[in-house]
Amino acid sequence: MEESLKRLLKNSYSPYSGFRVASICLMNDGKSFGGVNVENASYGGTICAERVAITSAIASGYKKGEFSKLYVMCDSPKISSCCFICRQTISEFFSKDAEIVLYSNDGEKETYLVKDLCPFPFGSSDLK
Repeated sequence: MEESLKRLLKNSYSPYSGFRVASICLMNDGKSFGGVNVENASYGGTICAERVAITSAIASGYKKGEFSKLYVMCDSPKISSCCFICRQTISEFFSKDAEIVLYSNDGEKETYLVKDLCPFPFGSSDLK
């Protein structure tokens, strides 16, 4: 997965921050979807790599509960975690026991469960 993430990093559109991010979303059936961060001069229009990968799966017909694992690599020698908007999206579509694997660009990795990255998720039950 590491080499696929490194190749995907090259597709990042990050002219403002210079901080490239790639993500690969693995589905329960083995299919995968890649994503990269896409920045915008209107910073609020920027979308993170994790959400690009997840929404690509959804656009292809996948549903909540069909998401298996998420891999993320930042173009940095240190491991960076997902932002909180991405964590909210992850908690919406992945089970609390799904693995999120974070990589540095030199191959170091850390693995977390969704329930550890998102200990107090906001979900559909909060809307009632």
